[in-house]
Amino acid sequence: MTATAAELAEAYFTAWQERDFTRLRSLLADDVSFAGPLATIEGADECVAGLEGMAQVLDKIEVRERLADGPSVITWFDLHTTVAEPAPTANWMRVEDGLITEIRVAFDPRGILAARGRTG
Repeated sequence: MTATAAELAEAYFTAWQERDFTRLRSLLADDVSFAGPLATIEGADECVAGLEGMAQVLDKIEVRERLADGPSVITWFDLHTTVAEPAPTANWMRVEDGLITEIRVAFDPRGILAARGRTG
């Protein structure tokens, strides 16, 4: 049985928070595309590498709401990091053939960018 878009989104966020990047990679289509305020990425391995980088400062993901409509799902969450105040974040995903094919993220990155400037 194929997972729903909402189930895949939940698995994605759980794997990211638990730093289970093998599991996270298994949820992504090989040609997944990602676009957000910190990066635009093509391909599953590059996407996982970007999430591994963010995991270095990830404290927790506090999901507020998840809304699914067929192959699309939006997860509204607070992104807690070790370097900035929590960032309210919207994540939209598209699922095709049981895998995540597109990810779009929107949040205010100023706190994270300021921390990067201080540390590197």
